[in-house]
Order: sequence, then C-alpha cells, then structure tokens
Amino acid sequence: MSKPRRLPLDSATWPLLTRLWREFLHRHWAKLAATLAVMAVVAATASVYPLLIKWVIDLYQAQDDRLLWVMPIAVLLLAIVRGTALYAQAVMSSAAVQPVIVDLQKTLFDRLLAADLAQIGQDPPGELVSRFTNDTGVVRTMLARSATGIVRDGLTVIALVATMLYLDWALSLVVLVIYPLAAIPIIGIGRRLRSVSLDTQSQVGRMTAQLDESIAGARMVKAYRLEAYERRRAHALFEDMDRLQMQMVRSRSRLDPFLEVLGALAVIGVITFGYWRATTGGGTIGDLAGFISAVLFAAQPVRAIGTLNALVQEGLAALSRLYEVIDRRPTITEAPDATPLTLTVGEVRLVDVRFRYGDRLALDGVSLTVPAGQMVALVGPSGAGKSTLFNLIPRFWDVDDGSVLIDGQDVRRVTLPSLRACIGLVSQDSVLFDDSIAANIRFGRPDASDAEVEAAARAAAAHDFILRQAEGYQTRVGPRGQRLSGGERQRIALARAILMDPPILLLDEATSALDAESERLVQDALARLARGRTTLVIAHRLATVRDCDAIAVLDQGRVIEWGNHEALIAEDGLYARMVRLQFREE
Repeated sequence: MSKPRRLPLDSATWPLLTRLWREFLHRHWAKLAATLAVMAVVAATASVYPLLIKWVIDLYQAQDDRLLWVMPIAVLLLAIVRGTALYAQAVMSSAAVQPVIVDLQKTLFDRLLAADLAQIGQDPPGELVSRFTNDTGVVRTMLARSATGIVRDGLTVIALVATMLYLDWALSLVVLVIYPLAAIPIIGIGRRLRSVSLDTQSQVGRMTAQLDESIAGARMVKAYRLEAYERRRAHALFEDMDRLQMQMVRSRSRLDPFLEVLGALAVIGVITFGYWRATTGGGTIGDLAGFISAVLFAAQPVRAIGTLNALVQEGLAALSRLYEVIDRRPTITEAPDATPLTLTVGEVRLVDVRFRYGDRLALDGVSLTVPAGQMVALVGPSGAGKSTLFNLIPRFWDVDDGSVLIDGQDVRRVTLPSLRACIGLVSQDSVLFDDSIAANIRFGRPDASDAEVEAAARAAAAHDFILRQAEGYQTRVGPRGQRLSGGERQRIALARAILMDPPILLLDEATSALDAESERLVQDALARLARGRTTLVIAHRLATVRDCDAIAVLDQGRVIEWGNHEALIAEDGLYARMVRLQFREE
C-alpha cells in the first residue's frame, strides 16, 4: 500500500479554512448568523449563574425572605431560557452545517463525473466511497463542534470572565495568568493529531476498498480457496486501523491531564487568595462563592476549547483529502472554440495515431478508415491495441499524436455531448445500474416510450426473458445487475444501444456472453441495426467477423493486415493463422 500524501501542517490550515468559507460556508451565512445569536443567549445565561449564586448566599446570610419565593422563580426562568436556547442551538447548528456537507458531496461527485477514466482509475472505488462517507463525516463533526466550541464556548468564557471581573478584578488576574498556559500543549498536540488523522482516514479508505474487493470477488475467493489469504489481508488492515485509532486516542487524551491540573491550580489560587482577602475584610463570602462558581463554570468551556484544536486538525486532514479529489482537473476537455459535431455520412478515420499508457506504447502510427455505413472489425492478440483504439473515438482518452476524424472533423475540436450523442457503445463489460430493467434500457434515450423500450428489447432478444421476471420490465436488476445472468445483462446493454439509434456503433465483444441461440438472434439484430451505420467491431470469435466489409488486424499497436475475410485468408498472415488455430480448437 502506498503511504498517504503528507500535507504541510501549518501552511494548509488557514488556506483550507478560508477556502471552505469562500466556496461553501458563505452560502449559508443567514443560518450561521441565527445560530450565533442563539449561542450568545446560551453564553449569557451561563454568566448569570455565578451572580445568582452570589445573590442567594447574600440573601441567606441576611435571612431575607425573598430566598423562599423570588429565588425559585429566578432559577426556574433561567433554566427555561437556557434549556430552550441549548435546544435551538443544537437544531440550528445542524441545519446550518448539514447543507454545507451536502454541497461538498455534490461538488465531489460532480468532479468524479467530469474526471477522465484514467483519473478515476487512480483510486479504488472503495477509497472514493470512503471520501463521501468517512471524510465528509469528519468534516461535519468538525464544523458542528467548531460552531459550539469557538462561538458558544468562546462567548461563555468571555461572559464568565466579565462576571469574574465584576465580582473581583484582583482574583480574576489569578485565573487569567494560569489558563493561557494551556495554549502550549494544545498547539503541539494538534500538529501531531493532524498527521495521525491523515494516516487514519487514508487507512479507512484502503480498508473500504479492500472489503469492497473481497465481497465483489467472493466467488473467486471460494473457487480458488483463498479464504486464508483474504483473512490475512483483512486482519492486517484491521490491526493497522486499531493501531492508528489508539494513536489518535493517546494524542487526544494527552491534553486532559494538563487542563485538569491547570483547573486545580486556578481553583487553589482563587480559594487561597480569596480567603486571605475575606479574612482581611476585602470581600464577602457571597463574592468568593460567586467567583469560585464562575471559575468552575468556566472550566468546562475552557476544556472544550482546548480539545477543539484536536477535532479541527482531524477535520482539516479530511478536508484536504476531499479537496485532493475536487482539485483534479480533467485532461479531456472541450477546446474553447469547440463546435457541435456536424454529422453528414458518419465516416471514421484515424490518421497516424499514437498513444501511450505511461511509458508503454499502445498504438504506434495507426491509420485506418471506416467508410460511412460499413462494418469494420478489429482483430488481433490481446494487448494489440484494439480497446485503446475504441476509447479514442468517443474521447475517453486523447491521442498523443495524430488525429481521430469523424466526417473530417477532429474529435478534439467538437463538443463532447455532440460527439458522444452520435456514438453507441456496447462493451463486453455490461454496465447496469440498480434500477428497473426498463430504466436501464431507457438510459439509451430517456424520453423513449414504453413501446419503444419493448421494441428495443425485442430486437436484442431480451423481451422473452424479461417477461419471465417477477415484475417484468419493472424488475430491479440489483447492484451491477447481479440478479441477471451475464448473457441477460449483455442483451439489456444491447437493447440500450438499439434504443439510442446512433449513427456510429462501437461493439466490443457484444455477443461474448451469449449462448448459441441468443447469439444467433442478437447477431441478426446487430446486422439489422448496423445496416447503413458506421460500425466498428472488436471480436475474438473470428466466426462473427466473416461478413464484415473489412477487417483490420492489429499487433503490437500497428495495423499489419487489412482486407475482407477471403482476402486475409488468401494472404496467409496472422489473421489466417488465428482463424486456423481457433477453428481447430472449436
């Protein structure tokens, strides 16, 4: 596993926070302002309690009858106001924070939708899911607790300090000298915690990715008796996660003893100095009791503010991971002067195309033309460059050199929606979403009627098996279409392409998962669909390409043979050898 990317701990803090405000928080300033007002009420009520205690003790010493009837009313009213304000603060702070998290998740998802296939492939799906769930959850906690800690607890401390100064400014100096010492460990612990938190969140992503991989590959695990191997891998991840979690617990907990000792020193100092003042006639017992109450009331918010830095560091580590994905910019973008593709006949032409995967040359000077309305097959050994060539036509990737032209227009100079609207793709990896069968077919043309969906299914030899499902066309296919067989998934994907009715077809092993009868039906449907359309076919089963207008034989990223089936057999090259070998095996 690669180590998580380290971030500069100090320099990243303010840029991250200001960016979060500029891009997300400021949209909800009205809710934040209302929450701030409620928190001010909470802080103000906290500062009244020490004054109330002083007043009660003074009434008790004076044997004032108001202690029996005014005091209960005052305490009850204060409790009602404070309790109501605390409830409003909890609800309003969540109402202010939750939309920020939703906006963050939407932005993250939009970035992933716009990302190149190569960029999406950088991270396992489970790792990306972890950023939507775990990392955004950490940011949510940071924002909610920060609002409480910075605003409510900060205002509470300020109000209580004002009460202390009102009661006894000299005793206040004792407290104000001791508590600022807490800043020393807070800064150091926060730096350590950001680093550990970044490691922990990265580990959560790796763990999610591996669990997703293990569950998705359960069939292979059982077939190859890999249970022990998977158990070792998973257990190692769980143990690493436990180690990192304990590091975080230890880092967080280091602050508590220090704050506890500081609080005790403040109380000792106040009692000692206050007792001396009282014995020399410098104040009443009520003043001292009220002041000690203020110190004790201040201990909790001071502790909360002290531990808040740790929470903020965890949230900033998560936020940096989210921005790492948000800041990825796709390389497949429209040119500033891109124009819609103008389709006349639908000719596809590749001119001296070169493409690399890193250091590996996948296509080396490929030039070929697929005439309008004709079907051309791509054949060759695995790794020859067939799928790469397919991916260049709809611009899933861009050529390194050369050009891909449709009716003479470079695909890099036209708008992406107009380009992809003209191309129908059926891959050997049939992608279905956890929705109804009808919805999965209708993705080819969202405004299609039920009759058109059914006609497409019939053309793809899918209608009969669909009717055998419990709810017919409304049957849900399950995650990744797992409730259907491989052949059924393939026919649904083909029906989707038929419904799209594109002028250019890309068929990547479109019948690879079908039984003989279904393959015959689908081949007939494809023949009807391809009539009059420009069609490019990848096929490993060479019997399916006999009737193609032309066959391009690729090897090591080059087109080494070109012609129809009979011509290539007569040439007795690679294609002829592949045909003889495959038919002998069959």
